[in-house]
Amino acid sequence: MHALIVIDVQNDFCPGGALAVTEGDRIVGPINDAMAGFDAVILTQDWHPAEHSSFASQHPGKAPLEQVEMPYGPQVLWPDHCVQGSNGAAFHPALDANRAEMVIRKGFRPQIDSYSAFFENDHATPTGLEGYLKTRGLQRLTLVGLATDFCVAFSAIDAVRLGFEVTVNEALCRGIDLGGSLTAARERMGAAGVTLT
Repeated sequence: MHALIVIDVQNDFCPGGALAVTEGDRIVGPINDAMAGFDAVILTQDWHPAEHSSFASQHPGKAPLEQVEMPYGPQVLWPDHCVQGSNGAAFHPALDANRAEMVIRKGFRPQIDSYSAFFENDHATPTGLEGYLKTRGLQRLTLVGLATDFCVAFSAIDAVRLGFEVTVNEALCRGIDLGGSLTAARERMGAAGVTLT
């Protein structure tokens, strides 16, 4: 059984959004087209409270894309984005969200960010996705979405670590590429055993 995991295809990560990924909207139609080829479709959704600790606005004197140390390790500070209930947090209007059997919301705990679909950034607090996939017998995963070098890569590496067979379809992803982060993420995924296509 093979699941398509669609990572964070939300307005704030698309052109015009608070944390826009270049050409983030270009992948929406092809992702919709791909959905029919899978046994299950799961969407993830960044879902931050308004004063989330990963927002640069919560750190006086800090600017977006600076890095700070948090109790769980290094944290990039982001512009305020994907605030719960906002238009920016909504799925891109062209995404066929009705095809999803499950939506995993992440990043809703104020003091910790969550890139991965499987764990918060402490790499220990689970989202529940692993249990859902395993109880449904969904052992093969293809990941697509935004952004390749953050939420997609973290999700893919965690999925391999949890014993899933994982492919990232790079044609259906777009990256931020913050200081070489895209190349680094590809190397980390490859080393972890993720198949990149």
